Amino acid sequence: MKYLHSFASQLLFILLTLSFYITGCNSENSGGVTSNETIVLDEVISVDETSHDVLSTAEVSGLDAKEASHLTFMREEEKLARDVYLTLAELYPDQMVFSQIATRSEQTHTDTMRDRLDQFNLPDPNPDTNNLPSSLGVFTGDEWGWYFTEKFELLTAKAKESEIAALYVGALIEELDMHDIAVCPQVMIDRGYSSPCGLQYTDEPAIQTAYSALISGSESHLRAYVGQIEEVEGVGNYKAQYLTQEEVDAILGR
Repeated sequence: MKYLHSFASQLLFILLTLSFYITGCNSENSGGVTSNETIVLDEVISVDETSHDVLSTAEVSGLDAKEASHLTFMREEEKLARDVYLTLAELYPDQMVFSQIATRSEQTHTDTMRDRLDQFNLPDPNPDTNNLPSSLGVFTGDEWGWYFTEKFELLTAKAKESEIAALYVGALIEELDMHDIAVCPQVMIDRGYSSPCGLQYTDEPAIQTAYSALISGSESHLRAYVGQIEEVEGVGNYKAQYLTQEEVDAILGR
């Protein structure tokens, strides 16, 4: 897995640019997406490289630097999904899909990544993850915390525009998650890691098993979000936002 609505088309354009900012956004306007608005998800921001030492950490854990960084990244990416969905559940309480996925799946997923970090003697970048609600949107990892803090703010801002926008955000997160787990997050590549760095790279059975389970969960979540979107837009009208259309159609059984 190397893997009609103007909102979906806009997000596809945004993701291909691979930076992370909003322009022309009025946070108090909960209507549609305006033509001069841009969201971008993967901006490369300079951080203090001396604040962490991935290589020395990896030597202690038995993983190489790429495996250690990717596992740390996935702990925070699963937390991101949980935090965004819990936030959207508060915004749209009648749309049960957000609460169900957040509490039944994403909580388990981020806990699983925490447990794998512990298994390999790696520090948890977000030890206060389960201190809700104070931990919502708070990402404290030395290497990737900046990235997820900004992504949380941008995704929740987009989702506040409307319920359908929020459903598209959910679907986008799941597409992005599957790619990042299986292959390598673009932001990791931008910061010097070679691809692949995820499931296609690691040879650790415990990590392979955990990542495979995460991908299966994301496939199910994507189907759930698309089902809700297509109740509004019509069956067959969902357009892929990050994966290829062929990959998405295969997941949807089309």
